[in-house]
Amino acid sequence: MIRLETPRLILRRWREEDVAPMAAVNADPEVMRWIRDGSVRDERQTRDGIRAWEGEWEARGFGLFAVEIRSTGELAGFTGLSVPSYLPEVLPAVEVGWRLGRAHWGRGLATEAAAAAVRFGFEERGLERIVSIAQVGNDASERIMAKLGMRLDRETVNPTGGRRVRVFALSADRYVPTAR
Repeated sequence: MIRLETPRLILRRWREEDVAPMAAVNADPEVMRWIRDGSVRDERQTRDGIRAWEGEWEARGFGLFAVEIRSTGELAGFTGLSVPSYLPEVLPAVEVGWRLGRAHWGRGLATEAAAAAVRFGFEERGLERIVSIAQVGNDASERIMAKLGMRLDRETVNPTGGRRVRVFALSADRYVPTAR
């Protein structure tokens, strides 16, 4: 079972008891503002999402981690790697993404978690390139991408929602590991 640890976080596979706290994250309109069309998700949709994320682990050997706060055991949200099939023009590609509950914003946790996922992708899975995609205007996510060492690759339109997005990328030869 894959488990990554950072100074403040545990990144691990999903458990049944993660459904309700992740559903609470997904039900917050401010959290979901920059996700696809901005729609919130209920518990059933969250459970279906977690099931799909776990399926990605089985199929690809990587996926989205549950992000747990080490000091409390609280589920903060997710980070990890996925294939951005919703944006065919960047394929083949692997995307690093994250979503944390609002209570966990502004403390560098998303950057800490995403850095661990990027390190996992390059060092453990041998990926050659990792992208990250954010809707235009999502400055907080773009700041995280910059901290990860990513550079703007292109601006385009997400065909599933019609919103403008920016694609940032980092290649393995430009990757500089961050402190563990």
